[in-house]
Amino acid sequence: MNVGKTSLLHRYMDRTFKDTISTVGGAFFLKQWGPYHISIWDTAGREQFHGLGSMYCRGAAAVILTYDVTSWQSLAELEERFLSLTDTAHHDCIYAIVGNKADLTDTNAQLAQDSDGHSGDSDSLERTDEQVLSACPTPPASPVSLSGLMPHKQVTHEDAVALYGRILRYKGLEETSSLPAEKMCFETSAKTGYNVDTLFETLFDLVLPSILRKRNENQGCTVNLEDSRGGGGSKRSRSGCC
Repeated sequence: MNVGKTSLLHRYMDRTFKDTISTVGGAFFLKQWGPYHISIWDTAGREQFHGLGSMYCRGAAAVILTYDVTSWQSLAELEERFLSLTDTAHHDCIYAIVGNKADLTDTNAQLAQDSDGHSGDSDSLERTDEQVLSACPTPPASPVSLSGLMPHKQVTHEDAVALYGRILRYKGLEETSSLPAEKMCFETSAKTGYNVDTLFETLFDLVLPSILRKRNENQGCTVNLEDSRGGGGSKRSRSGCC
């Protein structure tokens, strides 16, 4: 199911919208954030590449779980198929729940502009508030609204918040000591750029302290060869991490 993961990355990295085909295997992006470079892996959603997901998640500091706001099934598959792939992520990994394609159901997302000042497609500007139906808490029989003009929003913000809570419980994390769901659940549009910068920059700000802490811990895990030789070879010092 195409939820627009790769399109989100192209919107953020290239400032363009590409209605891409499904990712084959995975893709790699490198983003400079101040003096640091942050690696971003885009994993394939198709079932035949399912086994590669845990490899790309290994040691991850953050995971973005993306669904389509017009598809209840896409949210269900996050929990049923993809959540277990994050078992290889770092123990203090943070999770963002992202509902993409918000421009199909939210007039604010239709009018959004990216930081380059380019707006979304002009046909989006002609849609009116009357054409946006209210979100439903359960999946409707059809993703198309009765008016036939706009897809119906099948996944509410509350649904995403509930999934975030289940992820914390799956990971054995306490909600009181974890990042709040309101801060980690986003609705975006790769087509118009709505909330895309906010999503990535929020995550970068959150994960950077963790990345720097791990780097400092790794630098501390070294063996002093001079000390180990000083004992005449009969005794050797060992790092606490080995």
